[in-house]
Order: sequence, then structure tokens, then C-alpha cells
Amino acid sequence: MNLSIQNLSKTYPNGVQALKDVNLEIPVGMFGLLGPNGAGKSSLMRTIATLQEPDTGSIQLGDLNVLTQKTEVRKVLGYLPQEFGVYPKVSAIDLLDHIAVLKGITNGKERTKLVKSLLQKTNLWQHRKKGLGGYSGGMKQRFGIAQALISDPKLIIVDEPTAGLDPAERNRFLNLLSEIGENTVVILSTHIVDDVKELCTNMAIINQGEVLKTGNPLEAISEVEGKIWSKTIEKEELPTYQDKFNVISERLIAGKPEIHVHSDGRPDDSFAPKVADLEDVYFSRIKESTQPAEVAV
Repeated sequence: MNLSIQNLSKTYPNGVQALKDVNLEIPVGMFGLLGPNGAGKSSLMRTIATLQEPDTGSIQLGDLNVLTQKTEVRKVLGYLPQEFGVYPKVSAIDLLDHIAVLKGITNGKERTKLVKSLLQKTNLWQHRKKGLGGYSGGMKQRFGIAQALISDPKLIIVDEPTAGLDPAERNRFLNLLSEIGENTVVILSTHIVDDVKELCTNMAIINQGEVLKTGNPLEAISEVEGKIWSKTIEKEELPTYQDKFNVISERLIAGKPEIHVHSDGRPDDSFAPKVADLEDVYFSRIKESTQPAEVAV
């Protein structure tokens, strides 16, 4: 059951064009949607999740028209937004049982078996009677996945799921997503490049509502291999290098900026070649999309 998005556009009443003619083909498996904050990722996720209408375009999930068959789509959809509320004094097992009732699972024995299975799958069974207000950030995210998995969804959407998690919780959460993605369309919307590099076989980079790049992360990296160069400079030199070279990113190392430059050839003898990674693909595409268009003379 693939997800097909064609010519999707959305402009909000305040004039912000969040989506600009978006076209994506998303197969079963983990699909990474990369972009900076405000790129349009959440607008796209909300539209796929039937929470808002686009101005133009179509979304097809297998045989289901997402825009006209919302009730049917919601039956096979699991959605974990960036922020979701919980009742802090209610235990995980009680709230998950309640959500299962709301999703139409009325058989008590079936529901009890399902709730236990989901809490075990998300490694929360031993904390099942603890109030959700006492859960860590990672535990709450895993509970969010547990509720998203009720009804055996065919499409799961997770929006910025690892933001704020410590490394151990992030690894647990990503391993869980990877397991789920073996038989389900899972869209991972994030600005964290490593999440996509480690998990996804397909991805898209989006900025200012437009899709800039699609494909396999490893193939995308191979396209810039041999074209990324690095150099450590003084802080005050950064503007000069930005004017002279295509600086796609910089980071502080031991208090000094290390710049990464995208260039077909060595910028000058002071630059060293760098092994390309997905972060270089991401920054080069974002930089390219924000540069003003050249005016033909």
C-alpha cells in the first residue's frame, strides 16, 4: 500500500504558502522527510493525516482517496504529532485501554490482549501502572507510538519524534520505528539528519514548502562524494570565506569554525577533502534553495 502525493499546495489565510506543488511517491518502509523548522513538514503531515485541506492536489493511500475518504483513512492511520497531550494522573495501561475503546475495539478480552502486546512492544509493560505525568520524554514518545499502533495501521506518521530525547532514549525509539517500518508505510518528519541516515531507505528534503531532493540517502551521498572540502578558520574570517566560496555549513571545533564547502574541485590548497555524509547533502540543497535566482541579462 503505497502513498502517492501529487501537485499538493497549501496557502494559509495569513498569506504563507506552506506547500508548493509537492509530489512524492512513498513506498512501504521508513521514509524520511528532512527540512528545517518552518519548511512545510508539519503542514504536509497534517494534510496527509486528514487534519487540514490542501488548496490543490491529491493524496492516494493504496485504493483510498485521503482527501475524500477521511473516515476510512483514519481507520488505517497512526499519527504521532510533535506535541501530544496525556492525562498526567492516568496510568499508561488505563489510557491505552480507553483509546482502544474509542478506536472501536469493544471486545474486552481482545482489547486486554492488544494493550498488553503494545505495552510490551514499546518496552513500557513494567511501567504500565505508572501515571503518564511521571514518564520521561522518551517513555512518552514510546507511549505515543503504542497508541498510534492500535488498529494495526497501514500508514504511520511521526513528526519530530526524537527532539529532546537523550541518546539512549533516542536509540530505543529509533529501533522501535525501524521494526515497525518493515511492513508499514512510516513517514519520519524531522530536522535531525542522523535519524534519516540511520533508518530510512527513501527520503525527501523539503524547504519553503518545496521538495528539493528525493531518493535513497546513500545514493544522495554518493552524488556529492569528492565535492565536499573542509578547513578550520578564524571566526573573523568567516564572512570572507562565505563571500568567496560556496560555504554550506560551519561548526565550532575547539572554539574555531570548521567550514564545509561544496565545490567540484579543491577550492584552494588550504582545503582538505572531506568524506561526504547526508548532512552535506542536506545543507547543500538548503543553501541552493535559499540563494536568490540569477537575473538573465
